[in-house]
Amino acid sequence: MKKLHLFVLLLLVVGGLQAQDNSSTEKSPKEEREQKKLKRISLFKQLEEGENLYQREFSVGARINTDGWSGFLEMGRRKSREKVTYYQFEFAEKKNPKEDKKPGSIKDIDQYGFVYSEKPYIYGKKNNFYQAKLGIGQQRLIGGKGNKNGVLVNAIFYGGLSVGLLKPYYLNVIDPNTGDAVQVKYGENAAYDQAFTDRSSIIGGAGFGKGWGEVTIVPGAHAKTGLRFDWARFNEVVSALEVGVNAEYYTKDIPLMVFQPDKKFFFNAYLALQFGKRWDKKK
Repeated sequence: MKKLHLFVLLLLVVGGLQAQDNSSTEKSPKEEREQKKLKRISLFKQLEEGENLYQREFSVGARINTDGWSGFLEMGRRKSREKVTYYQFEFAEKKNPKEDKKPGSIKDIDQYGFVYSEKPYIYGKKNNFYQAKLGIGQQRLIGGKGNKNGVLVNAIFYGGLSVGLLKPYYLNVIDPNTGDAVQVKYGENAAYDQAFTDRSSIIGGAGFGKGWGEVTIVPGAHAKTGLRFDWARFNEVVSALEVGVNAEYYTKDIPLMVFQPDKKFFFNAYLALQFGKRWDKKK
């Protein structure tokens, strides 16, 4: 009988110890909710501030080239941790470094002394040259930013097709035969060509709208390489500076200036700013 009492007592002691141990390891519903919340915050910070894990991105930007300017739209798709394939549409204008913008001749001076002049013009300019570009490229990760105060660095490789739009550049000049004001482009006839390059005969520019009905299409190709620095505090946002070099080739010589040689190949350096956002594929 004593043995039975001892056995029951031992069971009670062991059961009490086990219950005490279970009660110490079990968490209240409030503690579980707090733990899940902290886990979600940790994952969010990892996604937003640490390594970029977003699958899609879209941005717009502007580029200053050593021979012109451009604006672009870009759509990217992540292929792996280190690679992003992106597609870009760009509209640009090519300018000759020798371009010299001059004010138009004085048209009138009112009673208060305000001077009214003709439209400014670029001396010796033969054509405006615009380009519509479409291409595909790849970003390759060089250095991750690690936290929200870091900078994401990518190498850029890109290439595609160009459609060049060559638009005649018109001036308002004094007709050497009649003395009237006429709108002329370079290459129409010898007399007008002389007035086109004679500063004393030039009245001013004919305006942006003149010449669009005479646009010539010139096919070409382009490629670029550079470095992109993304300084956005969070990976969901694109805020980037890009520097690099760009090369373009067209199927015929592009005449930009009267006193400068025509050429098919263009090479420039550029500086670009772009802004946009990133998101997951499921969103």
